[in-house]
This record gives sequence, structure tokens and C-alpha cells, in this order.
Amino acid sequence: MSTALATVGVAGLSQRAHAADSQPQPQPLALPDSIPAPRDVPFGGTIRLSVDATDLTRHIMTVHETVPVPAALAATGGDLPLFYPMWLPGDHSPTGSLDQFGGLVVKAGGTTLDWVRDSVAVSAFHIHVPKGAHALDVSFQLLSPVSPEEGRMVMTPGMLNVQWNQVALYPAGYFTRQIPVEASLRLPRGWQYGTALRAQVTAGDVVTFKPVPFNTLVDSPLFAGRYFRRIDLAPGAVVPVSLDLVADKPEELEATDAQIATHRALVTQANLLYGSHHYDHYDFLLALTDELGRIGLEHHQSSENSGPRGYFTEWDKTFAARDLLAHEYTHSWNGKYRRPADLWAPNFNTPQRGSGLWVYEGQTQYWGYVLAARAGLMTVPQVEEALAEVAAMYDTRRGRTWRPLLDTTNDPVIARRAPLSWRSWQRSEDYYSEGQLVWLDADTLIRQLSGGKHSLDDVARHFFGTNDGSFITSTYAFDDVVKALNDIQPYDWAAFLHQRLDKTSEHAPLDGFTRAGYRLVYTDKPNKYVSSVASMRHVTDFSFSLGIMIGKGGTLSNVEWGSPAWQAGITRDAKLIAVNGDAYDADVLRDAVVAAKDAHAAPIALLLQEGDRYVTVSVPYHGGLRYPHLERVDGKPDMLADILAARH
Repeated sequence: MSTALATVGVAGLSQRAHAADSQPQPQPLALPDSIPAPRDVPFGGTIRLSVDATDLTRHIMTVHETVPVPAALAATGGDLPLFYPMWLPGDHSPTGSLDQFGGLVVKAGGTTLDWVRDSVAVSAFHIHVPKGAHALDVSFQLLSPVSPEEGRMVMTPGMLNVQWNQVALYPAGYFTRQIPVEASLRLPRGWQYGTALRAQVTAGDVVTFKPVPFNTLVDSPLFAGRYFRRIDLAPGAVVPVSLDLVADKPEELEATDAQIATHRALVTQANLLYGSHHYDHYDFLLALTDELGRIGLEHHQSSENSGPRGYFTEWDKTFAARDLLAHEYTHSWNGKYRRPADLWAPNFNTPQRGSGLWVYEGQTQYWGYVLAARAGLMTVPQVEEALAEVAAMYDTRRGRTWRPLLDTTNDPVIARRAPLSWRSWQRSEDYYSEGQLVWLDADTLIRQLSGGKHSLDDVARHFFGTNDGSFITSTYAFDDVVKALNDIQPYDWAAFLHQRLDKTSEHAPLDGFTRAGYRLVYTDKPNKYVSSVASMRHVTDFSFSLGIMIGKGGTLSNVEWGSPAWQAGITRDAKLIAVNGDAYDADVLRDAVVAAKDAHAAPIALLLQEGDRYVTVSVPYHGGLRYPHLERVDGKPDMLADILAARH
């Protein structure tokens, strides 16, 4: 632009700027404040909830709800907001199935009422209640996924999973513990069910449950199926515990006496550890299925779990799935009874914060492995292989160099457990299993400092074993955890925890293995835990060599950040077609990795399909097959053997 034109242009802009001085700039609209805050007062009536779960073909649950109108509102008429639950316990994020909600119709006295969705809290529906109306008749449908691509499957031809938060609305303005609900469910003909709820009346295929507070209802999901079996896990006990099984095929329910004994031992070992219980009955809900969506979710008096087909019938191959029940059972103490204060909320639409998940999930992950070993659900060598895999994964996870462990407690909200492009760099929810390493570190340190007189067992009983029999949640903060540790073994536990939670580091906290008398090593011998997981998930795992995991059809399901594959420019979701000119299968790739171990060998040539393109990538890797294991250190006491030994 010439100087003259530039001058004219600037002048023009200046004139327009002066002309705009008199035009007001936009300002934000105030957000509406139209939903009452929850109050800890009685709702004043009982909601009647009826769910029909028989439409298996279309995967639809049909809901009818009768919601009493509070007396003061009935006298005047006005707005009654109804919430669809969004912030669900155990998910630690707003994962409510609002996208599957449809067909809302609200009536009062036979007259259809208008409803308006809140413009900010889109899970709230404003109902204008006419004066003199004493109840609302509410109907809608849960349009559950018809394929896994749409979300988690909860209805199949042979079983279903009713999560009450998906099929209920509740009035805003109250703590959910103050809202009584009487729920009924119509099941497919002849099906049986398991749930922590207890039946009040059963008429044909309709069961009506005893009234409970709304928060208890949401915390009491149900599994039902054509093929069902209930196993008593605490014969003769005052407080009953059962294993409620549903399966795709009836033969999957055939557990041996020895297998049942290990599940009974889990109940015994947990009670010996915690020295208390916080339920008046407990139901393990376990679906053995390839069709129902995978789940492992804790509840106060039950747990929702899915296991592989072959859980019982291929016992030796499926051991990697057997810490799940121990993990979720532990949550009855750690998570449901004792809970981080910022993870407790008065209703299911108040945001939660997860700063304490390294205790809630991390210590639970630790006890899940320990109790599985003590009960015999997993052998001690199997747990050692599992711990080796955890140690290796987090010791090589490069995301730890920029993101501290504590920040991963935000991931349930950030990522909602969606697939990540570079999970090993982003870190995802590492508070689970790296948290497990932190607690092994703490356990062995307590044992060392006390000369073997105390352990994390003592801390667990001290912290989780209070108020035996109470269902009331007891909240805690960071300082309470530090105090509990110091009560058992004085030490600077605050500094210990801050170093492992708040700081970045090159390596995982592996001091627990060193104190326990072990070291992490890599060999070409497959890790049995890795093999079990790979078999159940239908993947081939080269994570600790090439840095890739390969799923069905040769699709790369993961590439480790910084690994040889990453260095070569390989990304997840590419499809592996050929290895060194030979059509890909797992054995061909293993043989190529072994052959390339010679330092003079050529790089491994991988033919990949990336969308519509085919590319050949050379991976100059000469490290051979590498799998993690724990190796005993001569001359050091074996603390791990004592940690994993059954209690009596």
C-alpha cells in the first residue's frame, strides 16, 4: 500500500471509530436463577415410579412417575423444576444419559401441562403447576443404545441393567435423601433379578420395591436376566451377602465349590481388614457377558460388575478380571462410607470435585489386588505379575514429566473416559493405579518404620472401620488422611504425599517394591497378567517393546508416547497390514521383533493403512520382546508375601 493510500485508510478507520463511540458495546445477559438450591428438609410426599423394561427388541424402557406437589405450591400454583440426574456417584462426572431421554409428557388431573427446559441447566424441566393440583403424572422413555457405537448397552435379548438414575426425574430444591420413592419394575416374563433393593410385593412379572430415599434408589441398580443364579457368600451370617449372577448362556453360571469358596473368602478377608460393615445386606451384581456393556461401579450395598464369559468355566485364563469384585466391595468402605468432602453432594445435579480420588480410587485399587490375593481369587504370583505391569506402565508413562498425579483427578470431567489420542502423554485417570503404587509405598514404609508392628491394614481399620453398621457417609479432607497415617505411625506424611501427588517426576513411585524386597525387571518371558488381559480384550500387547497395542483386525488401539513406534511416526487407529512384507498376524510380528534383536538387523518394516492411504514405516528397534516382572532381591525380607497373605 502506498503512503497516501495508507493515510486515507487510517483516516477512514479513525472516522468510523469516532462514529462508533456513541454505539453501546454488547453486555452479557445475566444467567437465570430459576432453580431452587437443595434444602435439607422433607419433600412431603412419596414419588411413585413405574418402569417397564420388557421392550428388548427396541431397547426402550418406558417410565411413568407420579410426583406429589408440595402443599404450599398446590395452594398457589407455580413452577416445579424436575431434574434428570447428571452427576452420578462413582462416575465422578456429569455422565447422566440425558441424550437417551425422550417423550416427556406431564399431566395434572388429566390435563396436559406445558414444560420448558431450563436454558442453563438443561437437565432441568420447569413444570407450571396449576393451582389446586396435588400430583403430576410424568411419563417418558429411556431410549437406550441399540448398538455399542451409541453408548453402553443396557438391554440385550438375555439380560438388562436398570440404573434408576436413567429412568427417574426428581424435584429440585431438596436433598435427595429427603425424597421418598416407591419403585416398581416390569420384567420380561420369567426373568429373575438381583439388586440391593428389597421387594415389597411381587405380582406376576411386576415387582414393587420397599420405599427408599431417592439417593438410595439411585445407589441400588438392578441386573436381571433369563439365566440367573444367586449364591450365598455369607452362610449363617447376621448380615447377608450374595453373588447375583446373570449370563449370556446358562453354562456360564456353573461355578465350582472351590470357586465359590474364594468369593466367600473375599467377604471374610474384607471384614477382617476393616473390622466393620456399613450395610445391612450386600449384593455383588455380576454379568458374565459379551453383549451387555462393560461396567465396574460401586454402590453402598451392592456393586455393578461385568466379567468375561468364561469367568468360571475358563478360570485359569480370566484371572485378570477377578480383582474387580474386591475393588468394588472395598468401595462400600472407601468411597461410599468414607468419602472426600468435595465428592459428596446433596443431589445429583450439583457439581462434584475429585481432589481426593487418589484415596477413593487409588487406595481401593491397592486393596482390590491385596484382597483378591488374600481371598484366593488371584494367586500371589498372579498378583505379583499384575503389580509388575502397573509398575512398568507408570514408570514409562511420559506424561508424568509434565502433569502431576493430583491433576489427573480432574480427568473424569475433562475426558469423560472417551478414547484419547495419546493417553500415555495426557495421563488420563492415573490416580487409580499410580495411586495404588503410592499406597504400596506407604504400606511398606509403615512396616519399615514400625519394625513390622504396623501396616496399612491398621490405617484402614482406623480410618474406614468407624461407626460399625452406620450407613451415614463420613466425609474427610487431606489433613484427615495425614492424621490417620500419623495415628498409626508418626512420620512427615504430608510431605510424603505432596511429593508423590503434586510434583512431576521421571519415574513412578517404586520405593514400595524396593522396601518389599523386589525390583522391576524386563525379560522376553510373557507376563501372565498382561496375557490374561490381552486374551479377554482380544488385543496383542507390545507396549514395552515397540510401544503399541493391536486390537481386532490389526487396528492399533494404542501407541505409547516416546516409544520406538512413536519415534517412527505411528499413531493409533492405523491398521497394520504387513510386517516385513508378510501379512500381519501376532506371531509374524513377534518373530520380527525377535529377529530384529540383532543390532545389525534391518529395521522392522510395517505396512500401515491410514484411512485411504497405505504407508510403509521403518521401526529401528533392536530390544527384542520385553515384558515386566518382579524379581526378588537377595537378602531382603519379603514384605510383599506378608501383604498378600490371608488373614485369620
